[in-house]
Amino acid sequence: MQAVHQSVLVNEVLDLLAPEDGDRLMVDATVGEGGHSACFLQQYPSLSIVGVDADGVMIERARERLEEFGERVQLVHQWFDAYFQSSHLERPHRILMDLGVSMFHFAQAGRGFSFREDGPLDMRLDADDTLRPNAPDAAELVNSLPEQELADVIFRYGEERLSRRIAAAICRERGHRPIRSSAQLADLIRGAVPPSYRHGRIHPATRTFQALRIAVNGELERIQRAIPAALDILLPGGRLGVISFHSLEDRIVKYLFRDAAEAGGYTVVTRKPVIATEEEQRANPASRTAKLRVIERGAAA
Repeated sequence: MQAVHQSVLVNEVLDLLAPEDGDRLMVDATVGEGGHSACFLQQYPSLSIVGVDADGVMIERARERLEEFGERVQLVHQWFDAYFQSSHLERPHRILMDLGVSMFHFAQAGRGFSFREDGPLDMRLDADDTLRPNAPDAAELVNSLPEQELADVIFRYGEERLSRRIAAAICRERGHRPIRSSAQLADLIRGAVPPSYRHGRIHPATRTFQALRIAVNGELERIQRAIPAALDILLPGGRLGVISFHSLEDRIVKYLFRDAAEAGGYTVVTRKPVIATEEEQRANPASRTAKLRVIERGAAA
């Protein structure tokens, strides 16, 4: 299989989450195409991995990529927060959460994640609708939310300062015709913002698309549920590493780690978030905003 996504901070993750000697279990809670998992399985022959992903397409891509490792890999089609809240889980020694959306979704999924590629305005990671039956997609939010609620979503999850202007333009447009495609929405946003904003550092639709994706998949709420649950099942001496890609995610991770450490039984390993080297940032632009934080459960826990 030709992977689309290039995993970030691989060397740093391998170093900070290196398993101890002996048979160990690691949970790759957002396995994607299996990039991080493949690196761990190659480097640590006694390690087994449970890979979790909400997207059934990604599970099958990971299955193909990790096939050579046989029974050392178990793949679970589930949201990562729901997985950690399940009962009777085998307790892992290492947990990795890469909160970024795979480049596969932007480049090939055909679900409207990217404003650069036209596609149906969907943005659901659980594309086959099995984990959350009848969950609303991005088109439903864009075409049905009241203007004020839509503006709030764009501001809260996208930190978009022109959220009210963009929401007003969306509501005017949908009064004439439904907004169904990513290209239609991107063009609409581009036309709604001032000329100076159109030619800024990022595409003017970037933050709105981020906001809709986060809202559709409940991403921030899932992080808030997943981290405490993951810490609860972590073995004594075990470590949890989380890679975030924007300030909203990183802020949640930072404060949850701080709260766990202050409550006792856990130590934050990374005093400051680990970022990609200049070399990696040049080779893989997706790594430029990546931040890795690691926390360890006390051996006496």
